[in-house]
Amino acid sequence: MKLLKRIFRFKTILIIGSVLSIASLLLSYLSIYIHPESFRILPLFGLAYLIIVGVHLLLFIIWLFMKSRVWILIMFGTLLLGGPLHFRSFSIGWDDENTNNSEELKVLSYNVRLFDVYNQNPAKALENKEAIFSYLEDEKADIYCFQEFYYQEGSEEYRTIPTLTKRLKTPYHHSRLSVSDYKKQSFGVAIFSKHEIISQGEVSFDEVEKTFNYCVYADIVSKKDTIRVYNVHLQSIHFQKDDYALFSEDNPQASNENSQAFKLIRKVLNAYPVRAKQAEKLTKHMESSPYPIIVCGDFNDAPMSYTYNQFHRFLKDAFLNTSFGIGRTYAGKVPAGRIDYIFYDESMGSRNFVIQTEKLSDHYAISCSIFKKE
Repeated sequence: MKLLKRIFRFKTILIIGSVLSIASLLLSYLSIYIHPESFRILPLFGLAYLIIVGVHLLLFIIWLFMKSRVWILIMFGTLLLGGPLHFRSFSIGWDDENTNNSEELKVLSYNVRLFDVYNQNPAKALENKEAIFSYLEDEKADIYCFQEFYYQEGSEEYRTIPTLTKRLKTPYHHSRLSVSDYKKQSFGVAIFSKHEIISQGEVSFDEVEKTFNYCVYADIVSKKDTIRVYNVHLQSIHFQKDDYALFSEDNPQASNENSQAFKLIRKVLNAYPVRAKQAEKLTKHMESSPYPIIVCGDFNDAPMSYTYNQFHRFLKDAFLNTSFGIGRTYAGKVPAGRIDYIFYDESMGSRNFVIQTEKLSDHYAISCSIFKKE
């Protein structure tokens, strides 16, 4: 009798878990289509997609062992409903072949976290900055897109624009920097190019919300072809030191974890609608581009998101096209996964997508070679 009760209890828990798994997975599918302002909590299901689908697969395997045809069909059917959406987070791509032998451009995107200027150890800050510069030199890219770029006029150590121009052999650059009166500091985004920039501009997000997140673009000529390169840093979550404590193994505020967690979730949810509006404005600008497009940047959003979908609906994701696995571009304490991207026009191909292995910032640099297809 006790054995029957245990079996019944286990099956009841399994059914409840399966129903929750199905509902969560369906909501994660919907998260890419519904604007975050319409359903505020929905983006969290997209953010948690990898966890949700992992739990769903585990429950599906249990039902297989239990030989329950009904639940096997329901669980498998829910997975099938996702279709190609599953391959936004997991890539099985391979390099395109450059069949017309067109010139390849190596593009690198990197959130450099202000070159670690705010490190409490000044010597360590300069060491990290030099390590980033050396890494960039070794990469020998044609186009560099930096987010959280930092420049300080009058500073020998942080006059980064002329230093990088010389060391990277990139005589052309374009930036959007917010200038502070304090120590003449400048913060923003920047594009450096070995090829001529014939025109340039900015897509302002101020109409969406007053922000220090920017987007710039540059029309770059390579041989006879002109491409438009966008460098974007979409709305940040603005975590503070106390927020990161929640992810620390040694958390001195353990007794206050619930309030911390709610505060963090509120910050995450508040950023989603702003990013979505910024993405809509940016993609509208892209649609009027007279040239093929490459988009690089820190999107601060996962592949299963409304923001990502605005770009993916008409551009190719270089990681999905030329890489294998899940990928991780955020190197900080928060388990954010892949939030940095290189997108490009359908008329182009790509190969050799690489995610930096050495942690020099709270993001890993990403790079790939892009070329014009026949």
